[in-house]
Amino acid sequence: MTDSPWSHPVRLNAPGAREGREVKIEPDADTRAAVAEELGIVSVRKLRLQGRLTPEGRNDWRFDGELGATVVQPCGVTLEPVSTRLDEPVTRRWLADMPEAPEGGEVEMPEDETAEPLRATVDLGAVMVEALALALPPFPRAPGAELGEAVYAEPGRAPLTDEALRPFAGLSSLRDKLTGRDDEE
Repeated sequence: MTDSPWSHPVRLNAPGAREGREVKIEPDADTRAAVAEELGIVSVRKLRLQGRLTPEGRNDWRFDGELGATVVQPCGVTLEPVSTRLDEPVTRRWLADMPEAPEGGEVEMPEDETAEPLRATVDLGAVMVEALALALPPFPRAPGAELGEAVYAEPGRAPLTDEALRPFAGLSSLRDKLTGRDDEE
């Protein structure tokens, strides 16, 4: 059904399913470890998806909720563990009249990235893992961690620094020279 490390399927066409329902998903420690491994992070200490699954119109469905998680990732500079608390809104819509994406090849992104084609069963576990992956900080930093400046040059040549690459770096010295000439005359 899905490539997600965890699945929590919800049947939408079950008897009595056209009524809205509250959803609260909190995976156990083994599942959180599998999610962390799948996402390439150190660990997922806490993970919860909570919200409401409601019918929309005659056939469509909508989930509105919140993802809550505490994750540990390696610092992008020092590689020491960095703990981050995430609280993100999550919205998904399953539409009956939305065409399925073609297999393989390039697919154009729809304007509404929350919409997916309606199926008899939706996987809220996959929704949770996807929302977590999108919410992860791309470059976590440990407190006080800073990137240094790497300076390289061939022997006998002056290294090219970030300061030297700034296009207007020399303008202040030029201004000072011109101002100094004006004072002398």
